[in-house]
Amino acid sequence: MDNLVRATAKEGQVRIVAAITTELVNEGVTMHQCAPTAAAAFGRMLTAGTLMGTLLKSEKDSLTLQIDGGGQAKGVVVTAHADSSVKGYIGNPNVDLPANTLGKLDVGGAVGKDGYLRVIRDMGLKEPYIGQVPIRTGEIGDDLAYYFTVSEQTPSAVGLGVLVDTDMSIKAAGGFIIQMMPDADEFLADMITYRLEEIPSITDFIAKGMSICEILEFIFEDMELKIHEEVKPMYKCDCSRERVERALISIGKKDLEEIYNDDKTEELKCHFCNKNYEFNHEDIGKLLKEAKS
Repeated sequence: MDNLVRATAKEGQVRIVAAITTELVNEGVTMHQCAPTAAAAFGRMLTAGTLMGTLLKSEKDSLTLQIDGGGQAKGVVVTAHADSSVKGYIGNPNVDLPANTLGKLDVGGAVGKDGYLRVIRDMGLKEPYIGQVPIRTGEIGDDLAYYFTVSEQTPSAVGLGVLVDTDMSIKAAGGFIIQMMPDADEFLADMITYRLEEIPSITDFIAKGMSICEILEFIFEDMELKIHEEVKPMYKCDCSRERVERALISIGKKDLEEIYNDDKTEELKCHFCNKNYEFNHEDIGKLLKEAKS
């Protein structure tokens, strides 16, 4: 069962957000009909989004992650909120590359390295906060760790994993963000780094049936782990006909009049959930009146 936890260790010197996201990722990749390599890239980004979303300070804030390194995936975008809900899309859900040198799905090859990882935080101000770093590996977890260290001056370890089963479903998905607080002991950071290098991947733990709390207890054994909050992450698209109508009105009277005069049914699809919205001649006429008023 999907579960996201917020925790600390060593009397607050370490901040942890970790989650099992198997159901969430399965819903997302099924909705977008992703091939295995695309599913791994999309699933890692969905997991990263839901982890980072819970670090937002207000329920009204939102966070958007974008990564595009010029690879065949053609970019991945996810948007997350503080309630651990997330939605997203991948430019090319059909990308499927041969395994990399480690025998694993080649997410880095699909994403590419010629581009940027962007983090956009919308906190209700006039302009959103935008931070970006050059893509280092395209594996997403490494790139996010680099972002936290360079852009936010917060040394971080980021682990993201998606295990695709033989029937194309998601067997296991999850991840963690582990951050050292400003007053943390340097020796502690080295110890955690060593432990993370020695343990199996998070998807190995999840595939064995371990809960996210059990996984963290294994990693932070003898480090006074404290679980502060547990929530269920979910894939949730907030699109609606009203939103699509507002988007159509926003294109301007001139363009709307062209659509109206063509006398064709306009069909718009939501990138995030693939839901179709149809607007016939009469519908466009009503929107045109609203645009003029």
